[in-house]
Amino acid sequence: MSDPNYAYIDFHGGALVFGGGDACIAQARMQADQLGVLCYGVDYRTPPEHPYPVALDDATAAYRYVLERHAPTRVVVGGRSAGGNLAAAMLLRAKEEALPMPAGLVLLSPQVDLTESGDSFQVNRMIDVVLPGSLMRNNQLYGGGAELSHPHLSPLFGDLTGFPPSFLQSGTRDLFLSNTVRMHRALRQVGVGAELHVFEAMPHGGFMGNTPEDRELAGEVTRFVHSCWQGL
Repeated sequence: MSDPNYAYIDFHGGALVFGGGDACIAQARMQADQLGVLCYGVDYRTPPEHPYPVALDDATAAYRYVLERHAPTRVVVGGRSAGGNLAAAMLLRAKEEALPMPAGLVLLSPQVDLTESGDSFQVNRMIDVVLPGSLMRNNQLYGGGAELSHPHLSPLFGDLTGFPPSFLQSGTRDLFLSNTVRMHRALRQVGVGAELHVFEAMPHGGFMGNTPEDRELAGEVTRFVHSCWQGL
């Protein structure tokens, strides 16, 4: 598939405080190559200079920009780690502002609970070789004094009714495993079609992109995204 009429909006990871600039561009290029469609990489502003809600404002502005150029049925939104937080929180705000939902949502090891209340924050601590411990200091810096359980900061706790079909991924050694499986259940409980892919022994963010598991994940994401556009 190679069609500029279809668009993927990519929110980069980076623990809510880094990952922009050249890294954002590189990730967007990778997604464009993988999916064969136009990819918008959102270089949202970050703390300490720009705490919440600035990144969410940027995410929503980017979504509005893309909707001015593409039908929502031809748009898929995705994010990895912190980017998954923004992707989901942005759709909550989009609902509040009566914006149309995209055709699909991709959440890769998403940071959807800034309160870190899930079980894997305990059992996978020092087991995850990529993200061995708490990001609470980052979360508090990002929140800027706001209540971290607010759905715009922890979209796991929001009303997910009406969300588009969703793809969620994690690994058995991922610190954010609980985030991912609870988000999957929350989506299913309100009738949203959601896929959950958990990879054996995979840490946060995968195996750096060059293993059979990483290639399998990339293939599954591509399949899901293209399936969102079938029949158009």
